[in-house]
Amino acid sequence: MEGNILVTGGAGFIGSHVVDRLIKMNYKVLVLDDLSGGFKENVNPSANFIRGSVTNEALIKKIFNNNKIEYVYHLAAYAAEGLSHFIKKFNYENNLIGSINLINASVNHDVKCFVFTSSIAVYGKNQLPMTENMIPQPEDSYGIAKLAVEQELKASHEMFGLNYIIFRPHNVYGERQNIGDKYRNVIGIFMNQCMQGKPLAVFGDGMQSRAFSYIKDIAPAIAESIHLKDAYNEIFNIGADVPYTINQLVDEVVRVMEVNPGVNHLEERNEVKHAFSSHDKVSSCFKLKAKYSLREGLLAMAKWAKKTGVKKSKEFKNIEINKNMPKSWQKNVESK
Repeated sequence: MEGNILVTGGAGFIGSHVVDRLIKMNYKVLVLDDLSGGFKENVNPSANFIRGSVTNEALIKKIFNNNKIEYVYHLAAYAAEGLSHFIKKFNYENNLIGSINLINASVNHDVKCFVFTSSIAVYGKNQLPMTENMIPQPEDSYGIAKLAVEQELKASHEMFGLNYIIFRPHNVYGERQNIGDKYRNVIGIFMNQCMQGKPLAVFGDGMQSRAFSYIKDIAPAIAESIHLKDAYNEIFNIGADVPYTINQLVDEVVRVMEVNPGVNHLEERNEVKHAFSSHDKVSSCFKLKAKYSLREGLLAMAKWAKKTGVKKSKEFKNIEINKNMPKSWQKNVESK
């Protein structure tokens, strides 16, 4: 096929799976990733890898000037929703300003469609299930940044004709997830703790509920969306339908990991208690139906995690606000 597809965050978790699908569709793919949360080994060998950040405006301009970019899949983000309260500047530079660099270049180079992975974090504490026609009310800096990019894409379409497709995935898990990141991805955190024999760290009473989405149920739809004209300039929730409490998730994870190191209940943190969304719109437009149950997805991820082994959790440097930060996130404080 003519032209190239640029995938930002293509060395990361969701991004690398989208790249795999695009390669199977016979596209030429450029991957841009700074490896801050992804890994070089995740990148499909048939893709052209460029190490760098979306915050580097000069690099973005160079990539678009040197390549005929026809489609952009923007998946690069630091997606630590809870931590975003405490790293506001970092959050907005990476998740908002970096996105604007890409949107500017896409407008200037007549990109055919800009596919953006947003988040159900834009909804905040909204009526359940969350639907695309609700008024977003984000409650953290991460959700605010994602919503701002959504609004900018709409404005750029109306002003310049840039087509877009926005997906709002949620609680995605599976192979290649960074299980060494203690600030995000609860399933990866739990599996990493299981392999170390550490009790699973649960904030509060564990009655928070989320619908956990297996990567192979959502990556194909995201990759193939550019072929579906009815999806252009629309927003779609995408992910699993059935919510589970964190306590229920603990039971499922220890079952597939075949160890039970117990649970360590930490102080409750400031977060949306219940979050899951309706997928009627994406199911209708994409004829999409989940193929994997939570158990099946966890079994596949557990097999991969055991083969990959324990990953050491790194402290996030340059915390901007320490006030009200959960103790387990504060430097040199480990859950026991």
